[in-house]
Amino acid sequence: MSSLSTHVLDTMHGTPAAGMAVTLTGPHGLAAQGVTNEDGRVANLAPADLAPGRYRLSFAVADYFRDRGVALPDPPFLDEVSIDFGIAQSSGAERGGHYHVPLLVSPFSYSTYRGS
Repeated sequence: MSSLSTHVLDTMHGTPAAGMAVTLTGPHGLAAQGVTNEDGRVANLAPADLAPGRYRLSFAVADYFRDRGVALPDPPFLDEVSIDFGIAQSSGAERGGHYHVPLLVSPFSYSTYRGS
């Protein structure tokens, strides 16, 4: 089994993205929902032990920027950013692992990677 965390950084303002809605879906549908805290993180985003499978983190990017007074086109270039990723079956001495999925985002771009 594995664990999961995320951290959202607002690259337009150079700050953590506090107040962004985040959802996690997995092999069996909706797994969790939350809102980023003042540090851009979601406490208890996922169950402590995630089973292997395909997952999706979705971030309400346009709502976040609109709530901060940023004028966006209609429709916005980035409305919701979804990151699809897989959690592999662990074997042998490897007992699960931690998956950290950061998001660096502005109204017109984003970047992600598997963090630590």
